[in-house]
Amino acid sequence: MIITEIKKIGKGERYSIFIDGIFSCTLETEIIVKNRLKSGQLIDDELWKKIRYENGELACFSRSLSLLEKSQKTERQIRTYLKEKGFLQENIDNCILKLIEYGYINDSDYAENFIKTYLKTKGPKKIKYDLITKGVDPEIIEEKLNELVNDDVERENALNLLKKYIKNKEFNQKLKNKAFLFLMSKGFNSEIAIEVLRRVSDENWD
Repeated sequence: MIITEIKKIGKGERYSIFIDGIFSCTLETEIIVKNRLKSGQLIDDELWKKIRYENGELACFSRSLSLLEKSQKTERQIRTYLKEKGFLQENIDNCILKLIEYGYINDSDYAENFIKTYLKTKGPKKIKYDLITKGVDPEIIEEKLNELVNDDVERENALNLLKKYIKNKEFNQKLKNKAFLFLMSKGFNSEIAIEVLRRVSDENWD
């Protein structure tokens, strides 16, 4: 095989590599320099596989860090992102191990931060559902919810959301029904929803 062209991609640190006139892959600058790759160079299949694997290890980690610079992510989110980018499963697995070892991803910390961020706008059920969809282990979610949420906190948050929802509206039976559904959709349990509705009305909830 012959490397027929090494073409820089935009202003970044990646290059398109063409083998025998056909696009083969994208390599990081570091890999090209380390292996002294250049146009017109003969390269055997085994060495080329080794170079691409090595590039996958480097690129996986680099792409993950770029993603994590924007916002905290769960392990599943990183895995999904890397898989969509076309990286080998072995490269992805090694990258995840490294990210965990260096503390860049921690699903327990992610769950705690997520709960603290959304505690005043979502009930425990909705928070749990959202975290599960992001790949956090249910046991981790339960542990963090038990640490950060109790009935008093849930009741106060539900009441505050309810007051905002009914503000400047006529508090009749129709609105009460809609408000109940609203609180349920936010992830509060029915007992809490009924209790706070009773607190803002003089009637009993049948």
